[in-house]
Amino acid sequence: MNTAPHAAAADAASAPFLQIHNLAKDFDGVRAVDDISLAIGKGEIFALLGSSGCGKSTLLRMLAGFESPSAGQIVLDGRDIVAVPPYERPINMMFQSYALFPHLSVWDNVAFGLRRDGLPKDEVAEQVEKMLALVQLGGLGARLPHQLSGGQQQRVALARSLAKRPQLLLLDEPLGALDKKLRERTQIELVNIIEQVGVTCVMVTHDQDEAMSMATRIGVMSEGRILQVGAPDQIYETPNCRFVADFIGSVNLFDGRVESCEPGHAVIESPEARNFIPAFTGAPVGAQVSLALRPEKIALQLDNAELQKQHVSAAEYGSNCVRGAIEALAYLGNETHYHVRLDSGMVLKVARTNAARHDSVHFERGQRVFASWEGADLVVLTS
Repeated sequence: MNTAPHAAAADAASAPFLQIHNLAKDFDGVRAVDDISLAIGKGEIFALLGSSGCGKSTLLRMLAGFESPSAGQIVLDGRDIVAVPPYERPINMMFQSYALFPHLSVWDNVAFGLRRDGLPKDEVAEQVEKMLALVQLGGLGARLPHQLSGGQQQRVALARSLAKRPQLLLLDEPLGALDKKLRERTQIELVNIIEQVGVTCVMVTHDQDEAMSMATRIGVMSEGRILQVGAPDQIYETPNCRFVADFIGSVNLFDGRVESCEPGHAVIESPEARNFIPAFTGAPVGAQVSLALRPEKIALQLDNAELQKQHVSAAEYGSNCVRGAIEALAYLGNETHYHVRLDSGMVLKVARTNAARHDSVHFERGQRVFASWEGADLVVLTS
């Protein structure tokens, strides 16, 4: 997960390089992009994350100039580019298919756009060699695309996209054609190259891991709208609505009612548990809310009363805990995932890190267990 601070993210609001104002797009009376406004800082890698049909690719195509907005503005480095044709925009787009010319060598693929712009031969050669070195393909310029691996083709496409020194780089599912292991390795390479060049980047993906690993900030989209914008850790740890909590990662969601709000804490009752939450002021007494709890925040132990007292503070004893039985488990190497069938009937998802090579505590299917969590790990959602 990419949680490191990034200067571009901090500067996005104060000095945005790309500004999107009230952008909308209609197709035959159906609104695909609905009144989106964004500010993206220079040098930032911004990810649009959402499921198929949410409008993220349409938004990217409007930035590229392949679609005309029904309303709104796109301002790049202080210039409104809505009326500027695609070929005159200082923008390059890299497609999921890479769109390499199969009959041209790697070298000629990278040189293609530079030659079309009429650059002198020596300048074309210098820039092509520079780009191939940047993507670590310096010795492969004579090969044809079909002679390269998927990861190498992806880097050729990136070199071609960066060769013309665009002000804005657009990535449409950039790693979707790669297998899982290669995709994970290429994510790091791609970020390093983009940051080394210093280009501002907007990428579209439906892959949460890809967005979390690569992006400075993420915009989560649904039904043409952006529901939340934030750094990867903010989106994951403090979702602002039930959709974002459920879409990003794995989560347990409880429906509850605010029973009391006292100085420093609140109590929210749900069919599954009584939840004691510190420092909560988000909803009045009687309000219906949702509670989000990540699986890795939950502690598991055998259903033993004495052990329970050791793991739950006196103030919260009887709160933030449930009982149930192990219904299913999956050993994944670094973690073991459990499904716990609660006495209420709900299935609770629990993730337990396998920190020690030989763990002395094992849970098996059918065992009765006690699950507990800290009140501060609950996220209260009012929408």
